[in-house]
Amino acid sequence: MSSASPRLVWSAVCAVTAVAWVYLVAMAWGMENMQVSADWRLMPRMAEWGVTDLALVFIMWVIMMAGMMLPSTLPVMLMLQRIDAARPGNTCAWCRTAWFALGYVTVWAAFSLAATLSQWALLEIRLVSPMMESSSTYLSATLLLIAGAYQFSPLKHACLQHCRSPLGFLLTRNSDSGYRLGLQHGAYCAGCCWLLMALLFVLGVMNLLWIAVLALLVVAEKLLPRARWLPQLSGAVLIVWGAAMLYSGFVAS
Repeated sequence: MSSASPRLVWSAVCAVTAVAWVYLVAMAWGMENMQVSADWRLMPRMAEWGVTDLALVFIMWVIMMAGMMLPSTLPVMLMLQRIDAARPGNTCAWCRTAWFALGYVTVWAAFSLAATLSQWALLEIRLVSPMMESSSTYLSATLLLIAGAYQFSPLKHACLQHCRSPLGFLLTRNSDSGYRLGLQHGAYCAGCCWLLMALLFVLGVMNLLWIAVLALLVVAEKLLPRARWLPQLSGAVLIVWGAAMLYSGFVAS
């Protein structure tokens, strides 16, 4: 069991990520081909959302967050599985890891609920288009500037430090509950990355290239040991981008 468990963890994360990306590709295609996808049960209406539309958008955000964020947790889950496999008498070396993943996704489901309600509000006041992207230069610029500044903040780096040290995180947590560990790690991860995820509104929630760029940035920040400069570099890029966008908005007006 213990020798198969790491492969099981890898396989499960890869499978969830693959399914999430298949779903995102299908949704992105549907957004570009509304004449075909208008009757899909997975697609929300373009405006005047009801409960069903909110539920569909919430599901979209949860699946997207799982596909973007779960790969970055592999080191923690593999470390947890190895610790449990070494426990005498433990008959399920991967069970606590599965609960950990569920707890982690629960945190991002809470973020997804906030993102869904925010998207609904922004859609109602016409700051986000029915195609799920910002329709306001000032909104985009503000998100970029705030996210860029946050990349330099002590809170960002404190949360990121916990994400970068799987063994340190597990050794400083006195809990036998995999679900609670997942909630705790998810909270640090959300504290590290929530503003980066908010940037999905800038170029489009269903912009696959933009989703991939942000997902790779998250993975690189957490898993590349020599990339301590990456948050500062990305923060500087976001600030310059936001300032340029803000200037262009003032000039255009």
